[in-house]
Amino acid sequence: MSTENPITYLKYKNYEDLLKVILYSSQSMLGVVPLLYSINYKNQEIVFIQTGTIGGIVVHYLLEKSKPPKKFIEMKRLSGDFTFVDKVGNDGMSLYIPIIELEKTTLVFP
Repeated sequence: MSTENPITYLKYKNYEDLLKVILYSSQSMLGVVPLLYSINYKNQEIVFIQTGTIGGIVVHYLLEKSKPPKKFIEMKRLSGDFTFVDKVGNDGMSLYIPIIELEKTTLVFP
């Protein structure tokens, strides 16, 4: 790990906590919505998002028993409730988060 670009890993217990990072980011002044990635890493299903840029990267991740069941997560902006869905819907009060399945990564998860 380079001291110029440190990476911090934060492991979450469940989707609810991991998705709060996305909900908070979407409500910030920049309105940036991090992407949600899925990968089988060393025979573990890992779901993660990456935040940060200059000064350090933060990888928020979750270990799961299986990969996400659908291609998107529909998350209600007001309550944070979420469901897995096959496609982007038309609910203006929801945030639609694509789940991007990776084949390989250079990240080294703890």
